[in-house]
Amino acid sequence: MSLSFSGQVALVTGGAAGIGRATALAFANEGLKVVVSDVDVAGGEGTVELIRAAGGQAIFVRCDVTRDAEVKALMDATVAAYGRLDYAFNNAGIEIEKGKLADGSEAEFDALMGVNVKGVWLCMKYQIPLLLAQGGGAIVNTSSVAGLGAAPKMSIYSASKHAVIGLTKSAAVEYAKKKIRVNAVCPAVIDTDMFRRAHEADPKKAEFAAAMHPVGRIGKVEEIASAVLYLCCDGAAFTTGQALAVDGGATAI
Repeated sequence: MSLSFSGQVALVTGGAAGIGRATALAFANEGLKVVVSDVDVAGGEGTVELIRAAGGQAIFVRCDVTRDAEVKALMDATVAAYGRLDYAFNNAGIEIEKGKLADGSEAEFDALMGVNVKGVWLCMKYQIPLLLAQGGGAIVNTSSVAGLGAAPKMSIYSASKHAVIGLTKSAAVEYAKKKIRVNAVCPAVIDTDMFRRAHEADPKKAEFAAAMHPVGRIGKVEEIASAVLYLCCDGAAFTTGQALAVDGGATAI
């Protein structure tokens, strides 16, 4: 199946590393011009360098997705650089909880909801008018398997990812007749720098993470990127309002 992306423009938030970087590279490999955004300037610029080294086109724009003015400026920069927006992957997110619900703090709640929920809402708020101007497009938001069920000791994070799915489904219905498709991707445990840092001191935890997936391993960032590109491509034209679990079978148990 040809993805037929050449010449179009994609925006990736949280593009400095991990899933965001892999997806930005995947878009570029399909011939798209890519806008990479993150609060991590060095990482975001590194993603752009990788794209350019491979012959692709990309720019980096620093953006804190919790700030209305910065999100608007990101969209303005996208149009200024490439004249349009066709696809958006709203991937910026954080994961900071370490205890049960009653042990959480107001600061943790505000931080998680600010980035994971408000950030997705703000991005869609400013992306949708650009897609309407283009006559349509696709948005993919990063949720999680924690947004499809319970996540013990990660209750606020889980709530934020459930909220992302709520935003996704509502936007999908609101704009379906305007040819804007909105879906969410829901990864399980993925091999990222964050995962490796968290588990390098305790290999048993890494073994447990692998065992929670029926396929017997954790996921690869490229596998999430492939799912995102599918949800954006013309082959998924009849798919909107969905929360796609890319989880090695974890939610099937």
